[in-house]
Amino acid sequence: MILEHIGLNQINGPLIVLEGVENAHYEEMVDIHLEGGTKRVGRVVQIEGDKVVIQVFEGTTGLSLANTSSRMTGHAMELPLSPEILGRVFDGLGRPIDGLGDIYPEKKADVNGQPINPVARVYPRNYINTGISSIDCLATLIRGQKLPIFSGSGMKHNELAVQIVKQANVSDGSDFAIVFAAMGVKNDVAEYFRKSFEEANVMNKVTMFLNLSNDPIIERIITPRCALTAAEYLAYELGKDILVILTDMTSYAEAVREFSSSKGEIPGRKGFPGYLYSDFASIYERAGIIEGKPGSVTQIPILTMPNDDITHPIPDLTGYITEGQITLDRALDTMGIYPPVSILPSLSRLMKDGIGEGYTRKDHQPLANQLFASYSKVQDAKALASVIGEDELSPNDKLLLKFGKAFEEKFINQGYDCNRTIEETLDLGWELLSMLPREELDRLDEEMLAQHYVNNA
Repeated sequence: MILEHIGLNQINGPLIVLEGVENAHYEEMVDIHLEGGTKRVGRVVQIEGDKVVIQVFEGTTGLSLANTSSRMTGHAMELPLSPEILGRVFDGLGRPIDGLGDIYPEKKADVNGQPINPVARVYPRNYINTGISSIDCLATLIRGQKLPIFSGSGMKHNELAVQIVKQANVSDGSDFAIVFAAMGVKNDVAEYFRKSFEEANVMNKVTMFLNLSNDPIIERIITPRCALTAAEYLAYELGKDILVILTDMTSYAEAVREFSSSKGEIPGRKGFPGYLYSDFASIYERAGIIEGKPGSVTQIPILTMPNDDITHPIPDLTGYITEGQITLDRALDTMGIYPPVSILPSLSRLMKDGIGEGYTRKDHQPLANQLFASYSKVQDAKALASVIGEDELSPNDKLLLKFGKAFEEKFINQGYDCNRTIEETLDLGWELLSMLPREELDRLDEEMLAQHYVNNA
């Protein structure tokens, strides 16, 4: 039996309080009808006996304590799903905003998802090619992995996200698609994403969820869950390999903080709630490959580090849950290098199991190790040069500086429209390493040096 509750007991910011409600469930959806016939949607976020606290997605402006009626739906928020969601654009709650009409669903799924049995997880293998050398060679994205991008305010993470959407593919030719979710973005940024995908003619393989900065923060909390629900449907039921890009997780975390504050919860580090870690985990852990199910879900969450501080709770907690990170560097960005990937703090913890013979090329891992080692020595040479001057450096240190400059300008820097194959990337790495004396390449065996090293003497 569905009961309708007339009137509200309390309104507090985006929250309303009802008393005398029996058998309510956490996360249950609520239909809220205003006096003029307008309908809004809410969600149960707190239960104390027969008193429930409901967050209203569209805000509480215009609600009346006396004449507002509320009806519990008996289920959590559900997303309508069908194969036609590919190529469509939705708002943060999964409602179509592209003017192409409603989705006629084959099914509806709870946006909170179902936990994946750890025993049923298949270990991620095989790589996703992004066409970006610094990622493909040195922090390779593996199918089923969650690999965040740590950026900073004003840096080119939006352009990088668009480039990955345009260029990403899987090497074995399986069915590949992308779910793209933007949270708290301005109207011009949302239009940039949409226009870029249409101009690149990739919109037919993209499902977009757009939550704008002037949309309610409650919607922002739901957006990544809607995106992941769509991704799980496309992957595990339609057999596609799905890459999920979530930008910007900092906007999401700040919405969680604001909502937590409105509930009167005790704040933790930097004002964020103590459950931010488990909240992040409920999103990030929805990536992977499930035994007996076709397809896979791979995640690239993008977050802007406040004040470029990697120890801030948002990147810090993200780093605990995910399998590595790609870090963008403001100094490289200032130099005009794109993408400004900072090589040394970037890593992919699953990279070793999805590259090499049978996946990319036999020399991939040793080459990546040597590029890391050599570029690390470049930083030491730069530090020494800043103290004693470049003219006083040894010949080997001068060669290292020359290699470092060429590495940044040719390997890391590649422009918005440059889509390199993995072979082109690895060959370029060998070309640059050949600038250094052969005896300095201590991470490579003689067989590989004989095969790939170019003697420039």
